[in-house]
Amino acid sequence: MDDASSRPDNGGSESAAPISKPNSLGARNVAHVAHGYGNLDALERTPPLVVTRGSGVSIIDEEGREYIEGVAGMWCANFGFSESELVDAAIEQFQALPYYHSLIDKTTEPMGRLAEKLKGSTRVPMARVFFANSGSEANDTLVKLAWYYHNAIGKPEKKKIISRFMGFHGVTCGAASVTGIPQMHMDFDLPVNDRFLKTDCPHFYRYGEPGESEEDYASRLANNLDELIVKEGPETVAAFFAEPVMGGGGCIVPPRTYFEKVQAVLDKYEILFFADEVITGSGRTGNWLGSETFNIRPDGLSLAKGLASAYQPISAVMINQKLYDAMLAESRKLGFFAHAFTTTGHPVAVAVALRCQELMEERDVLGNVRRAGGLLQERIRGFADHPLVGTTRGVGMMGAIELVADKETRRSFDPSFGVKTYAVDRAREHGLIIRSALAGDSLAFAPPLVMTEAEVEEMMRRFTLALDDTTRWIEENGLKTKQAA
Repeated sequence: MDDASSRPDNGGSESAAPISKPNSLGARNVAHVAHGYGNLDALERTPPLVVTRGSGVSIIDEEGREYIEGVAGMWCANFGFSESELVDAAIEQFQALPYYHSLIDKTTEPMGRLAEKLKGSTRVPMARVFFANSGSEANDTLVKLAWYYHNAIGKPEKKKIISRFMGFHGVTCGAASVTGIPQMHMDFDLPVNDRFLKTDCPHFYRYGEPGESEEDYASRLANNLDELIVKEGPETVAAFFAEPVMGGGGCIVPPRTYFEKVQAVLDKYEILFFADEVITGSGRTGNWLGSETFNIRPDGLSLAKGLASAYQPISAVMINQKLYDAMLAESRKLGFFAHAFTTTGHPVAVAVALRCQELMEERDVLGNVRRAGGLLQERIRGFADHPLVGTTRGVGMMGAIELVADKETRRSFDPSFGVKTYAVDRAREHGLIIRSALAGDSLAFAPPLVMTEAEVEEMMRRFTLALDDTTRWIEENGLKTKQAA
């Protein structure tokens, strides 16, 4: 997710200036489309980039310009933008059965095979798979299952959901309520009620205390979680949500020992642990799940984005045996399990996702993530001594570089200066798409998992040019010492 809120605008009080090319594809798009996550007023003046084709790890705009996609679209196009095997899988399924539902007592041929494949790929034991269409729907489903499960086992008072400040879990009412990013709540009247609680963001660089080790910081955060649970009443808390690595919040890698200490607190109070693997699943951290990378033992998890390399919209919820046993018992009592979507397990999306999983094995994509991702991490860390860089972080094929006005005090630039937006725009001028994230002036990378080492080098070469441009602009405008008006 981009931090679109940081993009400079006209304050919202002026009419949008006329677009210079009113009949361009971008202008016609703005005239008819409400763009999610966009600054709608700014788009009225500067239309969006119109992408018309893809080639490998790059995209091509309407004027033929090529850009390396450094964040795989929205952290999702794991196989890049021109994988013919996935296209062929979609066409084959379209020709055989373009749609049928998988509700009540019906299903389609590829659905069971994909569920079986996913269970076999998961080292954390899971009993069943439920399919949806997006990460938001998957996390909404987990919220409902937390309540359904506790009703089924005779603990209806356990309803509260704990997540982390700056965590991102989606935009539907339930998922957005779990989300810990204030911008996602503003004027939407979210969270929907007082069942949704927040605990600390595990960003050691920003919130660690002087002299505190990562391990001590992790202990403090686990103790804070314990205290929150006790304050609310353990008998009222149903579940805890966490991304193994925070994505939209800034590619925040947890401090050492964090999850093992959090897991112990949750186990003590019999609180469900739901891992949001929407970004980190499907290989991004170098293992099939981020939960494997960080030794998490979730009761349930959500997958989306890379599940089908975003060639088709699909998500999955995986649940363990105790959750499924409770669902089964409640279904017997009520007569049916009253949750599904019209396109749950859409056969075309399922067929593409299944071929995606097969290609992961056939092409040793995890091996490539470890090799090319290792180089990516090395190159990202190489910016640590840059005068604008406060910290670098990452794992596998995802990482971030956080810019600061003062390296010693870790002071960020005033948001009104739009530093990270300027850097993103300069990267685009040099043929690279990256994302600004929400943690300070953070710039995020999460390229396709099939990116080669040579392509990593070229991506970081283009980024270096953008950072050089940004450094000159900051120096010319005195932004390191300038205070906001």
